[in-house]
Amino acid sequence: MPSSSRMHLSEAGGDDALVGNVSKLTVTPPGYTGAPRKGHLIFDACFESGNLGRVDYISEFEFDLFIRPDTCNPRFRVWFNFTVEHVRETQRVIFNMVNFSKTKSLYRDGMAPVVKSTSRPKWQRLPAKNVYYYRCPDHRRNYVMSFAFCFDREDDVYQFAYCYPYTYSRLQHYLSSLEQRNLDYLKREQLGLSVVSVRVCV
Repeated sequence: MPSSSRMHLSEAGGDDALVGNVSKLTVTPPGYTGAPRKGHLIFDACFESGNLGRVDYISEFEFDLFIRPDTCNPRFRVWFNFTVEHVRETQRVIFNMVNFSKTKSLYRDGMAPVVKSTSRPKWQRLPAKNVYYYRCPDHRRNYVMSFAFCFDREDDVYQFAYCYPYTYSRLQHYLSSLEQRNLDYLKREQLGLSVVSVRVCV
């Protein structure tokens, strides 16, 4: 089971401190000052549909990961999507998604996160036996989803997500392909822009 030797959310500013995604963040042991070595993981979520606000180093084998809240609903924290690189072959880790807002989740009924890598570009579900969803006293009794994973190729970039991502760009590409067919029953008009300047259409 995940370690209990960690900082409480309240001690670190809580979810209010999660103002942006991590960007090529190298996570090293506390007090380490040398050049990053293989196995000092690099996390990134600065891409479309990415979400990861903070990473805490717990041990060489364990990391606490914090989800950024939804743009218009700061109490809603479910989606995550991030990459990990600079791994060591056969490196085993436990990732704890520590600030889920939902009390019920399909993770309790056998669902598992998905993963892909540069050499294996198709999404695959992690084995359900490696996934745990539970209430954690170390994080203000927030719900935590922990999963174990073993990296097997040092040169790969690994990507983990809550479930299969479906990006805004992919949706727009699909809708544009329908419009090009000049279907009698399809018409799309822009109503306005969202708070993040994304087109809202009907």
